[in-house]
Amino acid sequence: KPGIPTPPNSDMPSMEDLLAPLAPIRECPANEKAQLLLKKLRLCCFIFHFSSDEFAPVDPTETQAKEQKRQLLLDIVDYLTTTKTWFTEQALVEILHMVSVNLFRALPPSPHAFFDPDEDEPVLDPAWPHLQLVYEAFLRLVISADNDQTKVMKRYVTGPFVLNLLELFDSEDPRERDYLKTILHRVYGKFMSLRSFIRKSINNCFYRFIYETERHNGIGELLEILGSIINGFALPLKLEHKKFLRNVLIPLHKAKMLSVFHQQLAYCLTQFIDKDPKLATVAIGGLLKFWPLTNSSKEVLFLNELEEVLELTQSEEFSQMVPPLFRQIARSISSPHFQVAERALFLWNNEYIASLMSDHRAQVLPIIFPALHQNSKHHWNSTVNNLTFNVIKMFMEMDSELFDRVSQDFNESYRDPEETEQDRLAQWAQLEELARANAERVGVPLTAPSTTRPRVGGIWIEGIPEETDEEFFPDGQQPAEPVDEDDDDAGQAQEPQEQLDSGAPAAEVAVSFDDLSQVLSTTSDDAQPEQQPAVA
Repeated sequence: KPGIPTPPNSDMPSMEDLLAPLAPIRECPANEKAQLLLKKLRLCCFIFHFSSDEFAPVDPTETQAKEQKRQLLLDIVDYLTTTKTWFTEQALVEILHMVSVNLFRALPPSPHAFFDPDEDEPVLDPAWPHLQLVYEAFLRLVISADNDQTKVMKRYVTGPFVLNLLELFDSEDPRERDYLKTILHRVYGKFMSLRSFIRKSINNCFYRFIYETERHNGIGELLEILGSIINGFALPLKLEHKKFLRNVLIPLHKAKMLSVFHQQLAYCLTQFIDKDPKLATVAIGGLLKFWPLTNSSKEVLFLNELEEVLELTQSEEFSQMVPPLFRQIARSISSPHFQVAERALFLWNNEYIASLMSDHRAQVLPIIFPALHQNSKHHWNSTVNNLTFNVIKMFMEMDSELFDRVSQDFNESYRDPEETEQDRLAQWAQLEELARANAERVGVPLTAPSTTRPRVGGIWIEGIPEETDEEFFPDGQQPAEPVDEDDDDAGQAQEPQEQLDSGAPAAEVAVSFDDLSQVLSTTSDDAQPEQQPAVA
C-alpha cells in the first residue's frame, strides 16, 4: 500500500516464530538490545483475525500467539518510553513499518445508517488490545523532541502516509479516533512542510462528506484539530482560510447528523469571527441560508450557535444583517414547538445581544412585533407566554413612543383570524350558490345536500349528489364495454357511444381554479333544459 515505509528485510513472520520465547529488552545485554528490538518489531507485523462473535470456535494456539504479541508490544512501548538511546534510522523504519502494517487496513462496514450517540451504542474494534499498543508506540515517536529523529522521520512520514491516517478517521471505534486526533495534530505541528497538504486533505474529507456520502465517523475529531489550527492562524487571514469558512464550515450545517459534531463546528466558526469580526456577516448569512425548516432539534442547535456568533459580532456588521436575521428570529419566536420559541426568546437574556437590539430597535421591533403579538394571544405554552411578555415589557421600557407607534401600525393592518375565517366561509357560500345557479341553467337536478362534494361541470360543490350510471341511463341501459383496438367489431361497438356523445352538450367543463368564477357564470346557449346532459 502506498505510504508504508518498507525495511530491506521485511519477510512476514509466522505464528511459530511468534510463539518462540524472548527475553524483555531491558534485561538483555546492552549490545543486544538494538537487534532484539528489531526482531520484536518484525514479529509484531504478524496480523491476527479478531472476531466479536462469542460463539466462534477458539484455537488455543492462536489465543496464546495473540497474547504473546500483546506482550511483545508492551515491551516495545516500555522500551521506547524509558530509553532514549534506541534511536537509529533502521529502528525508526522498522517501527513505522510495524505501525503501517497493523493500522492501515480496510475498515468494516458500519452497522448504523446514521450514528445517533443518544440511541446507538458505539462499535468497538475487537482487535483493540493490539491496536492500542501500536498507537502508543507511534505516539512515542511523534511526541519526541529529538531533532535528529524528526529530521529522519520527515523522509518517511509523507503525503501518502498522512492520507492513510486520514482514512482511519472513519473508524467506528471512538478510542481509535481519539488516538488519531492526537497523532495527526502532533504531526501537523511537527512537520511544517506537511501543513498545507494536511489542511487540503481534511478539506477533501469534508467535501466528500457534504456532497457525496453524507456519512463519516470522524468529522468531530477533524473539526477539533481544525479548531486548534484556526486558533493559530496569523492575521490578516489568507484568502485560502476565508474560502474554507465559506465553502466547508458553513455547508457542514446542512448535514443530517449535525448534532454529532455541532459543538466542534460552532467552535471553529467562532474562532474565525474572533480572528476577523468582519466575517460575522458571512457566518450569519450562512446560518440563515441553511436554517432548518422542519427539524426542531436542529433549529435549537442553530439558535445556540447564533447566540455564540452574535456575542462576537460588532455593531457595524450587526446592522447589515438586521432585516434577514430578525425575520428568521420572528419565525422561530412564533414556532409552535415550545423549545424553539423559548430558545429564540432567550436571546434577550444575553446582555450584549440585548444592547445590540436596543441600538437598532427601530429596525428590530417592526419585524418581530407580529410574532410577539401572536405568542401573547395564542401560544399554548405558559413559559413562552411569560418570556414573550418580558420581551414586550423590555421594548416598552426602551422606547415607549416607538412601541406605541409600531403597535398602532400593526393594529391598523391586523385582522383577527376569526374574522378572516368568517370572510373565507362567506366567499365559499357565495361561490357554491353561483355553482347551484349554473347547475340549474345546464339542467342538472338539485337534491338534498350530501356528505360528499360531487363534481358538476368540472366543479366540486355541495348539495348535488354524485353522478351515477342510473342518472344517465334511466332505462337500465349500461355504457358500452371497452373494446380492444385489434377487434374487427371495434367500429360497430363504438357507434352507440359516438351517437350519445354527439347529442346534448357536455355539462362537465375542464377549467383551472383561476377560471372558476368565469366557468360558474357561463351559460350554454345551445343547451336544452328538457334534455339529459351527456356523459363527458
